[in-house]
Amino acid sequence: GGIEPDSSDVILSQMRDQAQIAIDTADVIIFLVDVRQGLTDADGKVADMLRRSQKPVVLCVNKVDSFKKMEADVYEFYNLGIGDPIPVSASNHQGVGDLLEAVSDHFKKDGSESDDDDRPRIAIVGRPNVGKSTLFNVIAGDSIAIVKDTPGVTRDRIYADCSWLNYNFTLIDTGGIEPD
Repeated sequence: GGIEPDSSDVILSQMRDQAQIAIDTADVIIFLVDVRQGLTDADGKVADMLRRSQKPVVLCVNKVDSFKKMEADVYEFYNLGIGDPIPVSASNHQGVGDLLEAVSDHFKKDGSESDDDDRPRIAIVGRPNVGKSTLFNVIAGDSIAIVKDTPGVTRDRIYADCSWLNYNFTLIDTGGIEPD
């Protein structure tokens, strides 16, 4: 579904509640934005909300099919003030390794094996139709989440146990949140 700021719709409010739970339980948050839509006021409101969570946030700019053509558009997202934007094209599987590397920088580096309950939890949040479920499926390596061009398809949190290099983690796709 995505984060739809300033909506009083009942379904969007319930999706917001589910996404807030994912944010609260996550160790790291991937904030996904859409390069084609550009930086929006809603993105700024979501960024403010994520800053208040006091969790590490990795800013991911999706739908960057050509970094050379869209470089200036990607850099516009520096204005959110939450770190370096990482360009990806989830549908083309480009840049996902760079994204996972940035996320794994926030994992414990003690080298010890941990129980499943101690695996880092990563929540993917963003506005509707920025590609959260597509990115979720790419990282999970399976078509777990339904992907459609229509907003509001994902309404609840969806979990997947994933691994990348030597890291095991739980990935959470969110249905959306509406900042207050």
